[in-house]
Amino acid sequence: MAENQQQASQPQAPQFALQRIYVKDISFESPKAPEIFQKQWQPEVKLDLSTSNRPLEEGLFEVVLSLTVTVENGPEGSKETAFVTEVQQAGVFLAKGLSEDEQHRTLGAFCPNILFPYAREAIDNLVLRGSFPPLMLAPVNFDALYMQAREQQAQQKPEAEAVN
Repeated sequence: MAENQQQASQPQAPQFALQRIYVKDISFESPKAPEIFQKQWQPEVKLDLSTSNRPLEEGLFEVVLSLTVTVENGPEGSKETAFVTEVQQAGVFLAKGLSEDEQHRTLGAFCPNILFPYAREAIDNLVLRGSFPPLMLAPVNFDALYMQAREQQAQQKPEAEAVN
């Protein structure tokens, strides 16, 4: 019995595991097709991304990486939208025994790093099915984005406190 009490008082060893990866939402739109295919290909790519997470149960989280790629084509001043594709790549992750900071970093940077290659492949596949040239997105440094977001939050807190 003393052994059980001793085990219960010891902190739980950190646990992390990927449970499932799936596409939560996906879309592709080419508003100027088929006319866009008759124009010289001079693409301008815009990538918007965001991440979110939510607890499912104790130590189990859904993390969603949302990517929107807008490609415009044509010479400067007369660009038209060639296509817009959106992917919400999601995963269920087990994350137990982590400190609050470790958990925030894991869900905000590490998990999106795992999801990104799947989202990138889904986008490339959609673009090819739309009859456009392959679009392999460059890797994203989610650790740097996470740190940048944390710094912005830290700067906004003193400003909000000063207003109150």
